[in-house]
Amino acid sequence: MSKIRVLLAEDHETVRHGLKFLIDREPDMEVVGEAGDGVAAVERVGELHPNVAVVDLSMPLMNGLAATRAICLATPATAVVALTLYADDAYVQELMNAGALGYVLKQSSSSELVDAVRAAAAGRRYLDRSLAARVAGSMPDPLARRAAPPPTTDRETEVLRLMALGHSNREIAELLSLSVKTIEVHKVNGMRKLGWGGRTDVVRYARVQGWLAER
Repeated sequence: MSKIRVLLAEDHETVRHGLKFLIDREPDMEVVGEAGDGVAAVERVGELHPNVAVVDLSMPLMNGLAATRAICLATPATAVVALTLYADDAYVQELMNAGALGYVLKQSSSSELVDAVRAAAAGRRYLDRSLAARVAGSMPDPLARRAAPPPTTDRETEVLRLMALGHSNREIAELLSLSVKTIEVHKVNGMRKLGWGGRTDVVRYARVQGWLAER
């Protein structure tokens, strides 16, 4: 029986080596490639066509969310398992909407990642056990069509991005050459469309999208 071919995308070399040891010691798995940033991860997946790509959420050049989207679109036969420190529901939803089949926390036991890789290789969805009871019911169907981008206009998205970066309505108005009232309208409309209740939701989404790194 052929082994599950795994690619590791993690920017910390020590962590990557530990993950490689963990995967390679399993009799039905082998690490066939590694990447230290999101861009390299997408390229390596395209070259090696692994069964599963284990992708860290926080990586340079291209974050894990963007890399997951790119991998799922360009190499759909490769299943993605997100590996991250973040247990926030927003991260789970965004990664699953992007096409990831698995979501595992770095602080969980090593068996979680091994189980997630096996499940993803078989086309099954896997959520870290510490999160399953809380968010499993709201996770998207992996066989369903991938979610469309948020239904916000470009202007609404830009206003929310600047808001997440800490700019006031007046500062945003000056940056975009618009009135403060217009900025407030874009902000309210964008948050309503996305179902957000306040600034905390905006900042959480900004972290997932990598907006905060643009500061």
